[in-house]
This record gives sequence, C-alpha cells and structure tokens, in this order.
Amino acid sequence: MLSLLASVFLAQAVPMPPAAPQEIVIPQQTRPLPGGLDQVPVFNSNNPEVVKTEGILLSTFPPQGKRVPAAHLNFPFSGRFDLFSHHIARAIETPDDLRSLYLGVIVYNPGDAPVTVDVLQAASYLSQPDAEFIALPAHLENARGTFYSGPGDRAMNDVLRGKRQAGWVDRLVIPPKQSRMLMNLPIPVRPLKPPLNGRSTLARLYSNGAVYMANLAMFAKQNPDGSERAPTLEEWETLLETGDFAGPREAAPSPPDRLAGAEIYGRVAAVAQGSQWRTQVTDPDSRLLAIPEPGQAYSYGLSTLLAGKMGTGQNQSATLLTRYPGTAYQAHGNYGIEYKLTFPLINTTKTAQTVQVLVQTPLKEDTLSKAGLRFRQPPYANVFFRGTVRIRYNDDRGLPRTQYWHLVQRRGQLGEALATLTMPPGDRRLVQVDFLYPPDATPPQMLTIQTLNAPQ
Repeated sequence: MLSLLASVFLAQAVPMPPAAPQEIVIPQQTRPLPGGLDQVPVFNSNNPEVVKTEGILLSTFPPQGKRVPAAHLNFPFSGRFDLFSHHIARAIETPDDLRSLYLGVIVYNPGDAPVTVDVLQAASYLSQPDAEFIALPAHLENARGTFYSGPGDRAMNDVLRGKRQAGWVDRLVIPPKQSRMLMNLPIPVRPLKPPLNGRSTLARLYSNGAVYMANLAMFAKQNPDGSERAPTLEEWETLLETGDFAGPREAAPSPPDRLAGAEIYGRVAAVAQGSQWRTQVTDPDSRLLAIPEPGQAYSYGLSTLLAGKMGTGQNQSATLLTRYPGTAYQAHGNYGIEYKLTFPLINTTKTAQTVQVLVQTPLKEDTLSKAGLRFRQPPYANVFFRGTVRIRYNDDRGLPRTQYWHLVQRRGQLGEALATLTMPPGDRRLVQVDFLYPPDATPPQMLTIQTLNAPQ
C-alpha cells in the first residue's frame, strides 16, 4: 500500500511523455536451420477460419458418389498422421441465431478388415471458457503448464508435454466399410458478448490401416425441450455425402512467386507434409557448435516463410500433398509443427564465456536491409507469439535442468534468455529447445545464441 506522501506525490506529478520508439539493429549473422520436416502427413483444417455456414471444412474422402466432388481430396491416411483444426464461430451478423456450431471429425475405413486408430496425444480447447486471451508477462516460468493465452497456446502446451486430454478415446476401432466420429465438439456462442468463440485442436494419431478423414461443420440440433444436442453419426454422414463447402471461403492467396509487400498467404485446407522438425545444429564438418565470440551472436530461423526468410534464404513452410483450389499454397506458419532442436555448444575461446539462448521476434524481412536483425524499443503492441518453449541443459553445476517458459512476444521484441550458461574454455554443453508452433502466432521468429561481453 502506498504511503500518504507517495500518494500525494503521485497525484501531483505530471506524467512524463513516453519515450520515442527506437529501432535497434543487432549486427549478427542469420543462418538457415539444418534438417527439415519429417514425412508425416498432417490433416490441416483452417479455411475458413470464421465459419458461418454448415458444410465441409476439409475432406480427404474419395469424390465418387458425393454431391460436390470438388470438396473431397481422395487422400488416405495410414501409419502416423496428425490432425490440426483451428476454426471460429461467429454469430454477429445473425444475433438471433445463437446455436452452437459443432465440429465433427469423421473417419472411414474403406477396407475389408477392422482398422484401429490410436490417439497418441490430443487436445482441443475453446477460447471461452477454456483458454481466454489474457495479458501475461513476456517471460514466465510454466513448469506446471498452467499459463496460456488462447486455445492454440493451451493445446500446444498439452501436446508438448505428451498429454491426451480427458474426453478423447485412446483407441478408435472402425469396422470395415464403416465410419466413426473421432471428434464431435461444440463451439458455443451463447451467452457471449460478442457472440464469438473459437476452437483449436491438435491430435497425433496412428492407424494400422488406410482411413479417410473429414472435418465438418454443423449447427447444433434441438431436443424437444429446446435444449441443444450434438449431431449424430448418421447426420454427419449425410452432410459428408450431400454437403457443400462450409463458408464463407477466405480470400484467395497471392501467387507464391509474387509475394511482396501486402502478400496474402491464405489459410490452409489441405494435407501438409511434416509433423516435426528435428535436427542437431552444428558447424560445417563438425559435431559441435562453437559459441559466438564475446559480444557477438548468431540466429537460426523459426517458421521462416516466403517473403519472410530473415536473410537465411530458407523457407520452412510445410509443403502440401493435396489442397483445395483457392486456399494457401503452403502451410505458412507451420501451426502445430514441433521444433526439436539440439545445440551441442563448445567454448573454443581461451577464457570463460557467458552464453545465452533466446527466442526473439525481430521485424520481418526477406533479405536483411541492414547487417543484422532489426528490433523496436518498445516493441509494437500486436502480439506475434504466445506459447510455451521447453529447454533442457546441464547447468553450471553439471545438474540436468528442464524448464518450461511461456513467452509473449510482440512485433520487434528482443526477448529474454531461456538459459544463461557460464562456459569455461573447452567446455561442452548440450542444449535442447523444443516447442510446437502455436496458432494465433505470426511468423517468423529467431532462435539466437549470444555471448555476452566480458565485464570490464
């Protein structure tokens, strides 16, 4: 509580004008991230983001016998694959109709023997009430996973920790020539003001046989007493067979060879390739990565993309194995993709050095306009990244550490150290950084290794 003197002083004090924003350039090298995405296919449903009419969001079923063949991409899944879904229900234009919008993921077995789909990890959250967008500090320890802002942030946090959320089956057995519902969950808008809500979902799956999958949107059905009920399997099957695209469709993307300035990346409705980017980052022709010289740094791109390669020359966006015309040409943003990065650091200098590992959100560029990354102090107001990052390393006492940091980074933000290491000459330290790129984030980011100047 303030003292009386302090209260009087604050009441009389004239507020100081805010400092003028300044651009900061950190002279350093940016590097492409070694390795690449794996071959795991990802059912990626994000178009349209805001769903106002019932229909098919994404279907990989065969088109034969369907009323709208163009809505079905004819792509079977077998073995490991992922499901990513991110959609919003909005009733602002029709405020009298506040029915919940259901998302139904239906899986079909075309074979002559039962197929088992194992749900390895899974999470699905609403923005309200499960994971509201709340203001959080820029850098917050998140050991228990209790800090998140937004449903995408929370879902990625769960899957990063290997969880399968309550309510998901661990195994789905599908008889021959039959369908089963993997997900049948609502996006309620009543009594929200405004009537706007969203749901983010990520599931890691394994099937021992070929299956087709679709994500469908349908308004809640009504019970005789006026209450809502979820659509039945038969109602979902009818929508799949006779339905058209859910709408309204998003704006068409800019051609990928002409992205410049006000580019439209487009939203994804496709099967993408790549669930994880796993790599060990070393110097060329070496098994180790030399730390920077004192006062220097280097950065590796995270989720770099067309027109945003940050001087690395590398576009990390997942390629699409099949897509709907008019949707994104690539899975820009790599939402739901896990980065598993290992840095075998070594101090090759002759003195002890203090080394820091950071995630940063510099101003987006393709080729660097200056000799380094550009930041802004203070950063812009709009949040470009909100999510949990795990870092594992041996501390200065040689003890293994695992830390989870929840980050909220705005455009142009320098970031804070995930770990600070004091490394004697010749010291080797293995650092592992792991996170799932969250929806409701804006790429790219950079992972920076920096060596502090020695104290004078």
